[in-house]
Amino acid sequence: MAAPAAPDAARGQQLYARCAACHALTFDRVGPRHCGLLGRRAGSVPGFDYSPAMKKSSIVWNEKTLDQFLTKPLAMVPGSSMTYAGVPGASDRADLIAYLKSANSGAVCRVTP
Repeated sequence: MAAPAAPDAARGQQLYARCAACHALTFDRVGPRHCGLLGRRAGSVPGFDYSPAMKKSSIVWNEKTLDQFLTKPLAMVPGSSMTYAGVPGASDRADLIAYLKSANSGAVCRVTP
């Protein structure tokens, strides 16, 4: 049995177009910015108007929690204002998370407050 392919950050960047309808890396839109996402407590970007459900969640974003959330956001945080149905493909989620990790360690996120 072949080992699963390593996550592809370049492909994840293409998949991020789905997220860009509501999110951006460096600034808040309908959804909060993604720079600084990994390691951040959910519902904690200063000045962003989160749903009460997200504010009350005890989630800290890491690869595992992000994968769970992206699978079915409303199942993980009922009452969240994120109405996106989720990313059903495990490889798509892995690639998207690889992109977010890469972006968060890159120059674009290092200069963001």
